[in-house]
Amino acid sequence: MDVSAGLFAITLVVEDLEETKAFYARAFGQEVAFEDADSAVFRVGATMVNLLRSTAAPTLIDPAPIGSGDGVRAVYTVQVDDVDGAAAQLQAAGVALLNGPMDRPWGPRTVSFRDPAGNVWELAR
Repeated sequence: MDVSAGLFAITLVVEDLEETKAFYARAFGQEVAFEDADSAVFRVGATMVNLLRSTAAPTLIDPAPIGSGDGVRAVYTVQVDDVDGAAAQLQAAGVALLNGPMDRPWGPRTVSFRDPAGNVWELAR
């Protein structure tokens, strides 16, 4: 299997599609690339971030159940040129930061935030 083409898409299951779509438009400063009644897609580089209404998720993941609970199970990291500048843009757009900007012991400078569905994103340089 050759996976060198990179990550094509990430699907995030969300309870409130409209709220989460508005959040991503503010946080990433982008328009929706595609949407229908149950999903909205944003582009992050070559990767599609698909926000999928939780009621539609079974068609994608059956027979696996939809996850539940408040704990974070994944962090999605996007590389940016200026972490501090990106953090300032997020805050200006009303996005609350979880942590950072900070220099991590393993090298990168990062800032993290959470979307309304509980998904955590990290911006790193």
